[in-house]
Amino acid sequence: MPVRVLMVCLGNICRSPLAEGILQSKVDPEKTMVDSAGTSNYHIGESPDPRSVEIASKFGIDITNQRGRQFTVIDFDDFDLIFAMDKSNYKNILRLARNEEDKKKVDLILNKISSRENLDVPDPYYGGTMGFENVFRMLDEATDVIAEEYKLL
Repeated sequence: MPVRVLMVCLGNICRSPLAEGILQSKVDPEKTMVDSAGTSNYHIGESPDPRSVEIASKFGIDITNQRGRQFTVIDFDDFDLIFAMDKSNYKNILRLARNEEDKKKVDLILNKISSRENLDVPDPYYGGTMGFENVFRMLDEATDVIAEEYKLL
């Protein structure tokens, strides 16, 4: 059975779609299923932000078929690993956790590269193009570690 990985940010249009696309581009689809969600309901059914689509495309990754959805309690059953993009969303996810088993599935994505410093992936929504490129590079590095650590290649 494949490892099921969920990437979560606030609106599911900037950071988590990038994280989903980046990890998906690195893993064996027979071993891994990757999805993304947002803790808010702001962008349900919407495509990723055009700037996320553009930066992903620049690096050969197509995220145009993704659609925003909201994180739900059922995601604890459907996923083995849940990566939050920042502390606020991490807390929002944990508020929905039913038990310790649910909580153990959740981590901040940058903890994979920052020695458990609980750093946030900055939200590039209100920033310029460089913000999206910086986010891409952070997520690219973190997903390298995730793919290797969980043997998803």
